[in-house]
Amino acid sequence: MTEQKYPILNNIDTPADLRLLPEESLPQLCDELRKYILEIVAQHPGHLGSSLGAVELTVALHYVFDTPHDRLVWDVGHQAYGHKILTGRRDRFPSLRQWGGLAGFPSTSESEYDTFTAGHASNSISAALGMAVATKRQGIARKVVAVIGDGSMTGGLAFEGLNNASSFPNDLLIVLNDNNMSIDKNVGGLNRYMVDILTSKTYNALRYDLYKTMQRMNLITESKRRGLIRFNNSFKALISQQSNLFEGFSIRYFGPIDGNDVLRTVQILRDIKEMKGPKILHLKTQKGKGYAPAEADATVWHAPGKFDINTGIRESKSEISSPSLYQDVFGHTLVEMAAEDSRIVGVTPAMPTGCSLTYMQQAYPHRTYDVGIAEGHAVTFSAGLSREGMIPFCNIYSSFMQRAYDQLIHDVAISRQHVVFCLDRAGLVGEDGATHQGAFDLAYLCTIPNMVVSSPLDEHQLRNLMFTAYKGQNGPMAIRYPRGKGVLFDWRNTPQILPIGKGREMVEGKDLAFLSIGPIGNIIRSVVNRLREEDGIQAAWYDLIYAKPLDTELILNVSNRFSHVITVEEGTLCGGVGAQIASLLLENGRNPKLKILGLPDEFIEHGTQAQQRAYCALDAESIYNISVEFLSR
Repeated sequence: MTEQKYPILNNIDTPADLRLLPEESLPQLCDELRKYILEIVAQHPGHLGSSLGAVELTVALHYVFDTPHDRLVWDVGHQAYGHKILTGRRDRFPSLRQWGGLAGFPSTSESEYDTFTAGHASNSISAALGMAVATKRQGIARKVVAVIGDGSMTGGLAFEGLNNASSFPNDLLIVLNDNNMSIDKNVGGLNRYMVDILTSKTYNALRYDLYKTMQRMNLITESKRRGLIRFNNSFKALISQQSNLFEGFSIRYFGPIDGNDVLRTVQILRDIKEMKGPKILHLKTQKGKGYAPAEADATVWHAPGKFDINTGIRESKSEISSPSLYQDVFGHTLVEMAAEDSRIVGVTPAMPTGCSLTYMQQAYPHRTYDVGIAEGHAVTFSAGLSREGMIPFCNIYSSFMQRAYDQLIHDVAISRQHVVFCLDRAGLVGEDGATHQGAFDLAYLCTIPNMVVSSPLDEHQLRNLMFTAYKGQNGPMAIRYPRGKGVLFDWRNTPQILPIGKGREMVEGKDLAFLSIGPIGNIIRSVVNRLREEDGIQAAWYDLIYAKPLDTELILNVSNRFSHVITVEEGTLCGGVGAQIASLLLENGRNPKLKILGLPDEFIEHGTQAQQRAYCALDAESIYNISVEFLSR
């Protein structure tokens, strides 16, 4: 960073430096911060639009509050790039989402300013409420602020936190960064006048004195106080002709105000900073603020990949001759099947683009349901659809499926609802890192009775499994597939029903046997070929296809024929497929030498998928070396 290019930002190493600035310099700082985010993210891809829109509120929060003593709790973290830059990580920002570099989301292990880990939506209010209650209980003079994006407000956990916020003594401030959802009408003159009055120190001093007087006269109790707050919020909505969803909560509500006006935001934050009790400040911001292409198309520029800042042209992610993405194969296949059967519907919790359910949306908009960031609801909603004769394909990222585990058991599996769970981003996901790794699905899904759990080797098998889940199975079935490209250039096979719980022999051999599940089998294919060519080792390879039910006949036959067996999965070793196979062999008195390969018992950090596989010894070179050494025992 040059002094000339970023004269103010270059001299801010901590928020304490920021708080030394005169207020009139804050707009220029916001401009520099926005330009720096653009400069770096254009070459080191990440989540752009949300952070551009949150620049002013980020500067205002660190200017008004004494961070890190005061706590800022960010929701999801898409909006927190400016926060990272202002909190001592400016010079490391070019390492964003790279192996050994800065995480793409707030991380408690990365900085004392990241007060709570973020990555999945809607947890900020509950976490900040716990921190605020603890602070109050211990008598610590500390402010706690939750910053929640509008999309995260569709998550049930956010409403559970809101509902509980007035139940215990606390001074929590909830900042709603509203950049898309129409909770209220646009900011108007009357509303600005009301915010000025209701946040003024004179008004609130009189309000507090009146409340204490009424309390001494036994005219008001704690329960009545909540009712008065609800009445106050409703009265504000009545005279401003602006209704909002917070009226029913016993929390003081302020807003909406223009969150891209940094000086106005600083003023309001100062005015409400010392107010007692839980509060909500509603800020209206523009996603992609300050960069015309991002302002014009918030969806594309949420995470645009590499791009040219001057032209707004995004770098092409794939060439015509490249294999398709697994998610696209899923999307096109679903449309094909939906054309044949009107009972087929698509369900997603706010990820139609990421999961390629957009193809279904375009072809059959009235049979495609985006339920918002609400995974538990998506699963139970799908169960309800199934109960009345529909066949829902519920499309969720593997790591997000974790949030709906109870619904999966209670609402789907117990009653054997015919719901197909298509779990995108299974296995190692790359730059999104620890919070998004699809590491646990094989282990947690296989514990559930009535579930069928599968993973395709390639795109043909993905289509076959989708067709099997549709026509060959009358209960819940999960299909997990990875992020990224497949391996086939011609993926449009004629789908066929596969036998449930049956694997297949891919390569014959006599010295060593590999048992793999899912696309990692394509790495095993190359290892098997190398062992033959370089070492004369004739390794056999079997594609299990199903994690549940396991093909016990195939596995026991392999254990009879081979003295050395290696299982391979891109899922956690703890409770995974390899562990199931070990248990099966032990129960049946089989004792071949067994090596189980998978993800270690730790959270794998951000980097490329290739770097992550090498770290976990799941790349071709590692598996080859492990195989040679294992066979020599």
